[in-house]
Amino acid sequence: MAPYNSLTFTARRSEAVLLAPAKPTPYELKPLSDIDDQRGLRFYRSGILFCRINPAHSDLDPAAITKRALAEALVYYYPLAGRLRAGPGDKLIVECTGEGAVFVEANADVRLDDFGPALSPPIPCSDQLLCEPESTSSDVVDRPLVYFQ
Repeated sequence: MAPYNSLTFTARRSEAVLLAPAKPTPYELKPLSDIDDQRGLRFYRSGILFCRINPAHSDLDPAAITKRALAEALVYYYPLAGRLRAGPGDKLIVECTGEGAVFVEANADVRLDDFGPALSPPIPCSDQLLCEPESTSSDVVDRPLVYFQ
């Protein structure tokens, strides 16, 4: 077996879709605090979470389950389904629009065990596991707040 840090694979991705909350959510404007509205924090930050499939549920579609769970979670965390807007003085405001989060379904011919016994950064092929790459771009206005793959 090749060393874990030399693991290579390619994810096959579906088209990105907007996943709206499962139920209607309030329309609100939520200004960010001065701490959250710092210019140096206007970028996307990526994170990778791994979970194992319960063998008793191996016949279920993990993407469909994740989509349904995300839609349900967005009901309670509805600002994440909104968009950042520039308010007076370029202060950022979350417009709770209910537009949704971006969801991309992906498949890869790799197993969690292939990543090694101690799964920790750097994650091999992390670019294949993320639908929106990390960016230091300050272009966060009018874009979705959350991207899931």
